Amino acid sequence: MGCCSSKSADTTASRLARWRSTGIVALRDSKLKTFPDEVLDLERSVRTLDLTCNKIVEIPVEINKLTNLQRLILAENLIERLPVNLGLLQSVKVMTLDKNRMTTLPDELGQLVKLERLSVSSNSLVSLPGTIGSLRNLVLLNVSSNNLKILPESIGNCFSLEELQANDNTIEELPASVCSLVHLKSLCLNNNNLKQIPPNLLRECKSLQNISLHGNPISMDQFQQIEGFQEFEDRRKKKVDKQIDSNVIISSNGLDVGVDH
Repeated sequence: MGCCSSKSADTTASRLARWRSTGIVALRDSKLKTFPDEVLDLERSVRTLDLTCNKIVEIPVEINKLTNLQRLILAENLIERLPVNLGLLQSVKVMTLDKNRMTTLPDELGQLVKLERLSVSSNSLVSLPGTIGSLRNLVLLNVSSNNLKILPESIGNCFSLEELQANDNTIEELPASVCSLVHLKSLCLNNNNLKQIPPNLLRECKSLQNISLHGNPISMDQFQQIEGFQEFEDRRKKKVDKQIDSNVIISSNGLDVGVDH
């Protein structure tokens, strides 16, 4: 018995030593039901934390101890809410929370000013906090497969945003502020309730190369009448030509503008 206990202690010690030296804690599919306390004890050492595919329900408030955390990956758990002091993780650049049970996100999310990639698809979100507009370094936002009817007006303040994925919601209209996203390259809004898009979208979003609107009431004719359509079409074709020239294999969906005929 003593030998087994010693071996277990050695294994735990070596694992902690490895986490501390690499800064990477990976406990995917480890049948965890609670957040591992030993991770919190590592404090500033942790830079990447991956707890994907477990059964964790709650994130402890003590997570703010991980002050150097840059990547927080908690997909495929049972998380219902985020602690408000998550906003103290000022070093976080990537946050992945897909396939959980969240209905809201805390206002403190806006404090994560270094955040570049936020993915919260396949939850039960009914709204996004207005503070999301404070995420000026956000490049990717994925809110697909939720229960969103609107996107906050403040999303137009996400100055660096290049890709917005909001497929499979019940969004009825886009805020006019989306037209301020001058770096936006891809806008995916399949399977929503959009009857129109902001009239200035194609004209103002001069970087936009891909827009997907399949499964919405908007028609191809309506889309083609929007000011700036020809310039958008030129950019889209240029992108496709570049992909073909580079021998990149693209799907058939990649060759259309993403509006049902």
